Amino acid sequence: MSKDKEISANDFAPTEHLSDKHHMAIPWHDFFTNDNFTPAYEANLVERAAIVGRIGLMMLSYGTGAWRVRDSMNTVARTLKMTCSVDIGLVSLEYTCMDAHHSYTQAISLPSTSVNTTKLSQMERFIKEFDQHGSEMTIGEIHSRLEEIAHSKGNYAPYQVGLAAALACSAFVFLLGGGPVEMFCSFIGAGLGNYARRKMIDRHITLFAGVAVAVAVACLSYLLALSLMQLTFNVSSRHEAGYIGAMLFIIPGFPFITSGLDISKLDMRSGLERMTYAIAIITVATLVGWIVALMVNLRPENFQALPLSALMLFLLRLPASFCGVFGFSIMFNSTPKMAATAGCIGAIANTLRLELTDLTGIPAGAAAFLGALVAGLLASIVKRKIQYPQISITVPSIVIMVPGLYMYRAMYNIGLTSISLGTLWMTKALMIVVFLPMGLIAARILTDSKWRHNG
Repeated sequence: MSKDKEISANDFAPTEHLSDKHHMAIPWHDFFTNDNFTPAYEANLVERAAIVGRIGLMMLSYGTGAWRVRDSMNTVARTLKMTCSVDIGLVSLEYTCMDAHHSYTQAISLPSTSVNTTKLSQMERFIKEFDQHGSEMTIGEIHSRLEEIAHSKGNYAPYQVGLAAALACSAFVFLLGGGPVEMFCSFIGAGLGNYARRKMIDRHITLFAGVAVAVAVACLSYLLALSLMQLTFNVSSRHEAGYIGAMLFIIPGFPFITSGLDISKLDMRSGLERMTYAIAIITVATLVGWIVALMVNLRPENFQALPLSALMLFLLRLPASFCGVFGFSIMFNSTPKMAATAGCIGAIANTLRLELTDLTGIPAGAAAFLGALVAGLLASIVKRKIQYPQISITVPSIVIMVPGLYMYRAMYNIGLTSISLGTLWMTKALMIVVFLPMGLIAARILTDSKWRHNG
């Protein structure tokens, strides 16, 4: 096969002055003429392939897994009378579009990765509309719709994202066994930490610097809040154990879960890159937390037992799980309704997981599998009624199950050369992390025939 036409470097040169950014913006408008009359499927191969690539890159940038990116690109390619083959990573994709006589190959990438469930929902609605009416849309109309989605503003200001992290982490601390003091101090620490992180993201500060500063701010803010409470209310220093909860907003649950989903569909490149990305963030976060703990003499001790009956604990776990999932969903830019939906699913699934562990003695990994399975089954039912992307309500609902406490304790003990104890905590964390995506995978196999089959 040959290319549709000969393309020179000057054909797609941006008309504006190029900046010195490390990742150059893709000049999508240079790939097509602003034609609002000719149907897109009648355009030349380069213009049609550019639509497929742009849609794939946008889906990738909003945090969805490789399977959904490929499925969206295939849907668009079929409507535009082409065949598409794509190789997908964490921040890049290489694809080839072919028609009867020509082929066009392109490699495109993103400067960074993030999660935006609102834009993901908008893209999925657009893909569904395109599948039904794409043959009637023009090149100009398609790119205009994509521009509208790409440049839509986020739902929340930095202080609101900080409050969401504060809510999520204080609820998380309660679910781990913390009391009112730990919850209050975690609220302060996580809120300020995630606010600092969001401000650094808005200024395009590099990943590791943003993670390190956010964790340091969270831990120190927790310590400051606890010190003020000690001076004011004479609380015990034993409450310092909750400082770990203040940094749990940094745990990259979304890429952790989607890496398992990608690997299950043999998207090995995307799965392994997402897993490496998640591990890198956790490594930096736990190392910074460990260093701060050594500097200010904090220790990750066990929480003091709460004087609650089994029934009261069960009744409190439901709203705490809801608040935790709701807060994490807001951090992913979900709309309040979408976040509340995920929160309801998470309240049921996470409370079930915790109750199974407490009442039956079932291993934590097996309980995590059952909790994720229930979350996936509930999400499949909800999706049919309100048409949210399934990943936008399933993953937030089980992110709260990711064992950030175990991961931190593993790194803390390894840093102190207590290798056996660190390995024990690492093993506990690994078993849960492995079983969480397996629960979602099982639910998708049971409820989604398209996911169930290869090809």
